[in-house]
Amino acid sequence: MGTTRALAALVAATALIVGACQGGAGRPGGGSPAAGGAGAGSPAANSPAGGGPAGGSPAGGGAAAGTPLPGAADFKACEVSDTGGIDDKGFNQNAYAGLEGAKAEFGIGEIKFLESTSEADYNRNIQTFINEKCDLIVTVGFLLGDATEAAAKANPKQKFAIVDFAYDPVIPNVAGIVFAIDEATMLGGYLAAGMSKTGKVATFGGIDIPPVRTFMEGFAAGVNYYNKQKGKNVQLLGWDPKKKSGSFTGDFQDTAKGRQVTEGFIQEGADVVMAVAGPVGLGAAAAVQDAEGVMFIGVDVDQAISAPEYRDVMLSSILKRIDNGVKGAIRSALEGRFKGGVQVNTLKNEGVGLAPYHEFENDVPQELDAEIDALRQAIASGQVKPADWYEGAPGQ
Repeated sequence: MGTTRALAALVAATALIVGACQGGAGRPGGGSPAAGGAGAGSPAANSPAGGGPAGGSPAGGGAAAGTPLPGAADFKACEVSDTGGIDDKGFNQNAYAGLEGAKAEFGIGEIKFLESTSEADYNRNIQTFINEKCDLIVTVGFLLGDATEAAAKANPKQKFAIVDFAYDPVIPNVAGIVFAIDEATMLGGYLAAGMSKTGKVATFGGIDIPPVRTFMEGFAAGVNYYNKQKGKNVQLLGWDPKKKSGSFTGDFQDTAKGRQVTEGFIQEGADVVMAVAGPVGLGAAAAVQDAEGVMFIGVDVDQAISAPEYRDVMLSSILKRIDNGVKGAIRSALEGRFKGGVQVNTLKNEGVGLAPYHEFENDVPQELDAEIDALRQAIASGQVKPADWYEGAPGQ
């Protein structure tokens, strides 16, 4: 199954479901979905309460902590990570926080993970968990799409959930957990443009895949919206919206590449940087920390908490509530409601959002913060659509 069909399915499903569930939304809470370092076999994480069923709101309907669901003690949930590693302080760790949250809140009996160090590990790791009779296998990331499809079709009674992927047609035993992340990164782009003193901001990605591009496109939309609203001309480095091309390091692991790319942006004058690159982004944050007057925007989790060594330069983070999506899939399996399809996480249902400003709380002007809140409401209600602003103001 090719990535083109998967992308088309993901985009179509997101547009359909987001359009159907638009409404008002307040500013999301500032808790970190995944925080702290990782111990052997279990990355530390603060998993917020919540987790709706697949296809519903990811931020609601969770069981109270310590109240086991029927059959939970015999339930086994397993995660196959992408190549960033289970303790990446972001994407994979956030998904595992969902397993940990389900264990704490629903009382499931066992959770396990296997790390993938390369794409060659995907099929083997998935098969290992099939052999171990996991009740639900969670595969984390777009790159696991083909391996998950093959395993699901060969084992139709095995339940799967996959992060950042959707299938068309639907595979009956696979729940796709996807994110309207451009809604959140549009807020981040507006924030970056409003905080920049040089008039230049930057972004780059790890591997050039659709979910990474969507982060960058939303960021561009935020910068474009700011420029239109304020009559400014803040420049975006690292992503060309019209050519739909940009800067990518080619992996999610090499922190030295993240530092190198970011140092180049800083030399060009960028004073706010967003890296969409897993652990590579930590190299970018280090480069920002070594510079003067430069700020960083994290991704996936509140990185001021998950990577506190960079808290002093962390303006905010783009929250991708993978943990709640995973908990929702686990709950639906426990309650006998599991079915293939797509769960879309949006600003409206707080499946995506913008983290607190932490050390920059007193530096972000009240007017700018109010404008971001207004933009959040406009996006959630459908009044503003990020895709309309990818390349500039609509109609220009």
